[in-house]
Amino acid sequence: MHYRTMTINDYEAAIALWSESEGVRLRDADSREGIEKYLLRNPGLSFVAEVEGELVGTIMAGHDGKRGYVQHLSVSDAHRRLGIATRLVSLCLEALKSEGIQKSHLMILPENVAAQKFWANQGWAYRSDILLYSFVNGDNQNV
Repeated sequence: MHYRTMTINDYEAAIALWSESEGVRLRDADSREGIEKYLLRNPGLSFVAEVEGELVGTIMAGHDGKRGYVQHLSVSDAHRRLGIATRLVSLCLEALKSEGIQKSHLMILPENVAAQKFWANQGWAYRSDILLYSFVNGDNQNV
């Protein structure tokens, strides 16, 4: 297994993986332009896992200077239960910590029970004390 920083050259393989991953919802922000902008704004915080040059896992992260945000953790079905997701999370959190970020958040779709179990097993706490609101500035109201 080879782990490295994600680049825009991973876009097509990442989109293919995310499209096949149950519990990952793709939006307009996941366009090539959107992902490239995210990676440029948050250099060295997103990672991929490869086996013999094939992308089999991803995680993306960024921060606002105060809190980290983790998204698109995904591992191909054929490579699950090998510790890949746990290693990707570790790399991501280490990179955020090096940026001075101590606390991070992530969002999980309510129907994604597998992700809820994974993150709880990683020590992440479910928050029932806050509500998330979203606003899309522009023509597309795809929240």
